[in-house]
Amino acid sequence: MAVKDPYNASVWSKYYGPNLGYIQEKYEQFVKDPSSVEQHYRDLFTVSGPPPLAPDAVKTPQPAVSGDAEWLKKAVKASKLMANIRIYGHMAADIDPLERSSNPMAKWLEIETYELTREDLNALPASLIWENAPDGVHTAMDAVHRMRQAYTQTIAYEFGHVHDERELRWLNSQAESTTSPAPLNNTERKELLKRLIQVEQFETFLHKTFVGQKRFSLEGNDALVPMLDEIVRAAAHDGAEHILMGMAHRGRLNVLAHILGKPYDIIFSEFHHSPNKELFPSEGSMGVTYGWTGDVKYHLGADRAVREGETVRTRITLANNPSHLEFVNPVVEGFTRAAQEERGTPGLPKLNTNKAMAVLMHGDAAFPGEGIVAETLNIGKLTGYQNGGTVHIIVNNRIGFTTESEDSRSTHYASDLAKGYEIPVVHVNADDPEACIAAVRMASAYRHLFKKDFLIDLIGYRRHGHNEMDDPETTQPMVYGKVRNHPTVYRVYAERLQREKVVTEEDVKSMIAEAENVLQQAFEQMKEGKQKNAESKTSVALDTGTPVHRPTAVPLASLQEINRELLSVPDGFTVYPKLERILQRRKDALNDGERVDWALAETLAFATILKDGTPIRLSGQDSQRGTFAHRHLVLHDSESGALFSPLHQLKDSRASFGVYNSPLSEASVLGYEYGYNVFAPETFVLWEAQYGDFANAAQVIIDQFISAGRAKWTQRSNLAILLPHGYEGQGPEHSSGRLERYLQLSAEENWTVANLTSAAQYFHLLRRQAALCGQPDARPLVIMAPKSLIRNPRSTSAGADLASGSFQPVLPEPLLGSKPEEVKRLVVCSGKVAIDLQTELEAARGQDFSWLHILRLEQLYPFPERELGAHLSSFRSLQEIIWVQEEPKNMGGWSYAEPRLRAIAPQNVAVQYIGRPERSSPASGYADVHSFEQRRIVREALKLNAQIQAPVPSS
Repeated sequence: MAVKDPYNASVWSKYYGPNLGYIQEKYEQFVKDPSSVEQHYRDLFTVSGPPPLAPDAVKTPQPAVSGDAEWLKKAVKASKLMANIRIYGHMAADIDPLERSSNPMAKWLEIETYELTREDLNALPASLIWENAPDGVHTAMDAVHRMRQAYTQTIAYEFGHVHDERELRWLNSQAESTTSPAPLNNTERKELLKRLIQVEQFETFLHKTFVGQKRFSLEGNDALVPMLDEIVRAAAHDGAEHILMGMAHRGRLNVLAHILGKPYDIIFSEFHHSPNKELFPSEGSMGVTYGWTGDVKYHLGADRAVREGETVRTRITLANNPSHLEFVNPVVEGFTRAAQEERGTPGLPKLNTNKAMAVLMHGDAAFPGEGIVAETLNIGKLTGYQNGGTVHIIVNNRIGFTTESEDSRSTHYASDLAKGYEIPVVHVNADDPEACIAAVRMASAYRHLFKKDFLIDLIGYRRHGHNEMDDPETTQPMVYGKVRNHPTVYRVYAERLQREKVVTEEDVKSMIAEAENVLQQAFEQMKEGKQKNAESKTSVALDTGTPVHRPTAVPLASLQEINRELLSVPDGFTVYPKLERILQRRKDALNDGERVDWALAETLAFATILKDGTPIRLSGQDSQRGTFAHRHLVLHDSESGALFSPLHQLKDSRASFGVYNSPLSEASVLGYEYGYNVFAPETFVLWEAQYGDFANAAQVIIDQFISAGRAKWTQRSNLAILLPHGYEGQGPEHSSGRLERYLQLSAEENWTVANLTSAAQYFHLLRRQAALCGQPDARPLVIMAPKSLIRNPRSTSAGADLASGSFQPVLPEPLLGSKPEEVKRLVVCSGKVAIDLQTELEAARGQDFSWLHILRLEQLYPFPERELGAHLSSFRSLQEIIWVQEEPKNMGGWSYAEPRLRAIAPQNVAVQYIGRPERSSPASGYADVHSFEQRRIVREALKLNAQIQAPVPSS
């Protein structure tokens, strides 16, 4: 017969040690006031009665110590102390070389705060407060001492925000271990000292040789270079073929020299303004070749191959970056994804995150200050953008130009933003290089194991001002009083190694002399004009020619076969019935007498590009379906929710196709796609804004990278940007793609800007752009994509138009132009307004329009001067050229087109404007106002508001 358990052992068995003491406290509260404890404890005590040690419980024989309630309370307090050392130890750690911070949490790490004594802790076994206590830890006092050693020294940890239990256990075990990461041996310690000497001597040499020139010195965070050395070693050991790096200008020259292998003499030549600019463009270099401006030396990137014998083990790339400090972050993330993907087979690209890794170095003021950081962290785990984790290093000198931390952020640490994304954070004192290496080894191991981001907050100082012409003592006198008297990191470390008998004073002097000698020899070599060419992006020749346009027509039979393939779905796949009817309308679209709409023209273009062997990547908000529910490149099974893309099943496809819905971010996603395209130029990459003016939020990427990257850094891109644009009465934020901004940025054939009116034009332009992939003459493409025209029958095309011809920069209005010799008014326009004009022309059919002709500028930049001139030559009676646009006068194409039209206009032919007046806002928020203005513009252009009279030319 079973014996009844009077103590409900099965209920209480999970409560032991400190947990049993805790449940005891809860029961005592419950007896005094049941409402004072949580509901689940009330339920527990009501059903199961008192816990075994409660005062009114039936006593049973217990071991003497574990049965002592007061002793258990001390164990609970000791456990709280241990937990708080884990959680808050970083607040009392020695992580600031200049000791500028107080320790607000220090009292919570003291024994006395918990009403404990050393005797209490020595009496408690460690196993009660530390599960799997390591060897040598026998008592609670041993445990507290070991925990303080782990969490309050020159390396400190913030892991409490990591919610994955497996990751948290691993992180804590790494922090608390004395053997992992493995400590440096003496050979490694000597090499580390030697590297620190090289870093400092490089900065010192520049400081005394090129007095007063900007270099944004690394001094105070010298440990960054050996940390990057360690990252490269670990990544190469793990099989990474590419290490992609991004950083601002602080310490960039040192990283270029010592991590990217850029020769000292080339760096010196850039300071010395070497005449050999063609090979080594530097600050102020202008006009080396047409279209080349170059950039300042501390913005330039570089490549380096790390070799083992004749084999390249891994390649390091440091991305070019403008002074918009953190905007390089998504560019580098895009580099990394591109390096990880295999795009040579149909379907989605095959992702291998072990092939490449990203390393991003941030400024302590910029990391919390620039929103692009949060945008980039947010995409880190998303399907279309994740790349297996990034190692982040905040190069933290505790100051932003002249601004103190308390004036530049609302958080305690510069790194706190990362905690919202559950990224483990390690703070490390930049004056302890061994701790810095330990942090890197933990970061590398975590990234390799969990495929997630890791952040190291490298806390140092800035030895000079923001730049070397700046006197920091005018704004930070107290800090720089400390800096003046603070030894540099190599001296701190050298003294440590000398005390520990690892090196001698003579060893240190020899290392210094060797570093100085190498620098001096490189300087002499530079002066003699014997610089070695760097394996660097700065030495890439710039193509300056006009892009070569390849054939874009596709035989009609091939298009019809592709169309049939696109309309078939796998057995058992149920397309949403309403969508099925829409898709089936495409079935006969390529037959005689039928029309191809915008979405089908795009899909056919993509399909033919894939069959040509060019991979495609398209991303943007809602791009799979299309903002205007027109694209449907990814179908959803209406019964199971399964996904299927027709472009993945093309039988003759020779490349991958990826289309991704992006987060509600523009700057990070567009920067990512630009980076992807630069690194994988053979891929046709497209980014689509939900509405064209949403690209405002990505203006830095557009200004500093896409439009100018070729001129500054010879950085080629074939990226296509789709910006829905058109005035349909939807208000200021859903009308304008800000065409004027792209035209203002247009120069030196840096890109193509188009505003199209037909599906066939879109088909041919996409194929033309895809044909440039990987070519020396590649350029980005900006398309003012349609909204209402997507479904407007007037923008559809016959199948024959896709099967023949090519993209035309200028299109004549098909309803006009039969009598060119009678034309007196030429209307030149671009985009949707041309369709509005055609609609009004048809409504006025029967009137005599022999005096009128309309030309559509489908391509605005490069300006189609030759094509326009050919049309103008046939209008012998021309009296005026009218630019018509729907945008306000200070926006759209008028400011760009006016001088160009005047330059080609025949003598005594006026150039005038019809459109909205100048406005501060792009469009009216009232649909009625919009309709009235739009009708006025169209009718005025067609002279439907007054009696037709021959215009009098203006002087």
